[in-house]
Amino acid sequence: MVAGEVRALAQRSANAAKEIKTLIGASVERVESGARRVDDAGRTMEDIVTQVKRVSDLIAEISSSTAEQSTGVAQVDQAVVHLDNITQQNAALVEQSAAASESLKQQATRLVDAVNVFR
Repeated sequence: MVAGEVRALAQRSANAAKEIKTLIGASVERVESGARRVDDAGRTMEDIVTQVKRVSDLIAEISSSTAEQSTGVAQVDQAVVHLDNITQQNAALVEQSAAASESLKQQATRLVDAVNVFR
């Protein structure tokens, strides 16, 4: 009877050892799968960091271009103000020229009238 119990115990031990071996194999597969997923996640994170750097560089370029455009717009604004001032000065000169022309016309008319007196 003791021999039968020893055999049964040995059989249960062998079955338990097989089950443990199977569980260890499954655990190894899960660990390897997890390691692959971690590697994939690491590569994905590296890709994300690269893309974030690229976006950051693009934003810096946009910022620089915006600053240049702002400077250009300010220069155009100054040029328009300068042209407006020149236009106003020209308008004043035109008015002065028209007044001088009218004065010369009146003087010429008086001169003609004065010359006609001597005829």
